[in-house]
Amino acid sequence: MLTPAALLFDMDGVLVDSFHAWLRALNAALRRYGHEPLTEETFRDAYWGHDLYENLRRLGIDDRVGAFCLTIFGDYVDGITMYPATRDVLGQLDGYPMALVTNTPQRCVDSILSHFDIDAFFDVVVTPDDVDQGKPDPEMLLYACTQLTVDPEGTVFVGDTDSDVRAGRAAGCTVVGVQVEADVRVGSVAELPELLATKQ
Repeated sequence: MLTPAALLFDMDGVLVDSFHAWLRALNAALRRYGHEPLTEETFRDAYWGHDLYENLRRLGIDDRVGAFCLTIFGDYVDGITMYPATRDVLGQLDGYPMALVTNTPQRCVDSILSHFDIDAFFDVVVTPDDVDQGKPDPEMLLYACTQLTVDPEGTVFVGDTDSDVRAGRAAGCTVVGVQVEADVRVGSVAELPELLATKQ
């Protein structure tokens, strides 16, 4: 059983299912500027879990598409669902210092957290707005640990993509992968309380 100094969580794909909301918002923005939309398979395999503007650079597409995507993203928040165990698990683990570390921009994170009323669980929220490099670079995780005043090597990071695993390992965290190979693999966040000692 793990007893970390703090817990770091990715958001999309770990706490909430926002895949289709992001795909629809991005494709609406791509169409708005005359670009071909991405297929679900391409988006999942090549772009899911990465920073929005990094994805646009890889696609060779102007940042205006990203700005428009973020402007309209609020229209798609109702299409996001919170995983059934999320609130209960966060409540059980609330004795730990906790940070949300996500490649989703701050304005969208605020919309999602307030929509599901889970923002109070997190002592720190780190988004691309706070750093120079998003995941898979470790900067976001290191910044979160600094804000929580903990050693990265004593923390657990929970993510669901290869980008998360790479960032967590580069930062020195123990990585729990949700349906992805990591230091520990779980099927969902519902399994976390069994892995982590209760901390009051």
